Amino acid sequence: MDNEKIRDQVREEFVEYLTLHKHRKTAERYAILDHIYSTKGHFNMDSLYNSMMEEASFRVSRSTLYNTMELLIDCGLVVKHQFGANASQYERAYGNENHDHIICIDCGVVRESRSPLLSSTQLKKITKFTVSYYSMYIYGVCSKCSHARRMKLNRMRKK
Repeated sequence: MDNEKIRDQVREEFVEYLTLHKHRKTAERYAILDHIYSTKGHFNMDSLYNSMMEEASFRVSRSTLYNTMELLIDCGLVVKHQFGANASQYERAYGNENHDHIICIDCGVVRESRSPLLSSTQLKKITKFTVSYYSMYIYGVCSKCSHARRMKLNRMRKK
């Protein structure tokens, strides 16, 4: 599905959600949704706010951004991640390939793996449930931190 179709679909779902829950339909809310679905990858609230402020076409307040984000999470258009002690990260729910998150418990770096560990056959075995999107968290130590640990251990042994 191309990006324009995805943006039309999510806007339609957002309008439906706002209507059902009797929330106001504002240009700011639609601008935030459109901005999120114009970019790929993870983002935090600060990076989203800053990137929206850089666009001279539309500016939103932080409170509008936070309130709208809660609505987008509630209606399933944005996924919120909490990778360990790091600040919350978000990503769009539609238009992403299923992927796994590989998180280093030492430095906090988050990488995505596009080679899912769960196959579509395994996902189909989940009964009475239709999978629309999934994300898996894998915690461990990255090679850079692992190397630093070994070097520190070697220095300590030499003392």
